[in-house]
This record gives sequence, structure tokens and C-alpha cells, in this order.
Amino acid sequence: MNQEKISKIIKDIRKENNLTQRELAQKLNVTYQAVSKWENEKNIPDIAILKKISEEFNIDISLLLDTPKVNKNSLFKRFILFLIFIVVIIIVMLFAFREDDFSFKKIGSLCDSFNITGSIAFNKDKSSIYISDIDYCGEEDTYVYNKITCSLYEKHDSKVVLVSDCEEVENTTLDNYLESVSINVNDYKSTCNLYRENDIYIEINAYKDGDRITKFNIPLEFKDNCLE
Repeated sequence: MNQEKISKIIKDIRKENNLTQRELAQKLNVTYQAVSKWENEKNIPDIAILKKISEEFNIDISLLLDTPKVNKNSLFKRFILFLIFIVVIIIVMLFAFREDDFSFKKIGSLCDSFNITGSIAFNKDKSSIYISDIDYCGEEDTYVYNKITCSLYEKHDSKVVLVSDCEEVENTTLDNYLESVSINVNDYKSTCNLYRENDIYIEINAYKDGDRITKFNIPLEFKDNCLE
């Protein structure tokens, strides 16, 4: 997907409907910081939110895909346009199939100091996790750390497994670090049935002079459990 194109479409939709970033965020059930990141090309919405934007504002989902525009003046270009039309039809059919095939559940945070925006896509064969935004809402922290790391863990009974690592960043504040963080785990599980039993959490570590001085554990809440 074209990040610059999606950013412009979202900004145009918001302005055409006379919405602030906070008001648009409320319509989409995300944080206003998430909308700001989309409009400033720092991130893009996940597929579940793109679907919601399409439905909420009556926008053709193909506009959010990178479909090129073609001049219709010449016979050759008309032929190209016809081919593009066929491709779009195929994409829409595939998308419709995926929509029927996959279900989406929201991911939230059980930690009062963090807001999480994410979702789980799952069907009978597999599931994937996508977390697009992690926003800190605790006590103000403007300290510039030597290094900050972020990881996604799964804890089951006494066993802890690393699921995914975020990019490590040096000499940054917590807020600046989180602006660049997203977590995308494809083919996370073969089914969604394990979510009720597993404890999944994000761990953020901040370091000064090689020593860890701040640690956050953010347990994740799987809203509308996959089994329900």
C-alpha cells in the first residue's frame, strides 16, 4: 500500500467532513495520536481500520489500494484501463473472500499507562497479530534514554516465549520511540483458540549508561475473545 497516498486520503476525508483528528479517532475507535501518525506518514492503518474507513465514509476500498490512474484518450490506454479494471475486480473478489474468511478482533491494553491500537486477524487455519500504535499516557517522561527496546512475549504457565522484537533506538525519549513502534506477527498461531489460555504482553526497557533503569510490562487484552 502507498503510505503517502493513504495519508492524503485520510486527511482529505477528515477535512471534507469537518472533523478534528480527535473526532475522527473517536469514529474509528483509535487514539488521536494514531490519526496524527497516519496523516504525517509515520504509520498506516491496519486492514481492519481501512475497511472501517471505507464503510464509514462510503469510500471504494480500491482507492486505498495503489491502483494507478490511466488516461483514456488512446486505444492503447483504453486497453490498459480494461486490464486494470479486470485486476481491480480480481482484487475486490479476493478481498471479499478474505473478509468472509477472516475475522478481526481488537487488541487493547490492561495497563493504565498505555493505550494500544491493534487487531487479530484469524480464521480456522491461522491467526496474525498487528499492533499499529502504542501510546504512553502515564506520568510525563521527557528523559532522553541511551537506548530503548520493545518486545512482544507470550507466557503460558511458567514458560515465556519471545514472539517479536521491535527496532532498538538510541538517544531518544519514550514518546519519540513509541511513535515509530509497530508490531506485525504473521502466522502467529495455527488457531485462535489459545488466546484464552495465554498471557501475552509487551515489555519496554529503557537504558542509561548500559543499565536498565525503566521497565514497562504491558499485558494485552483481546477484546471479544476469538472463542466468542
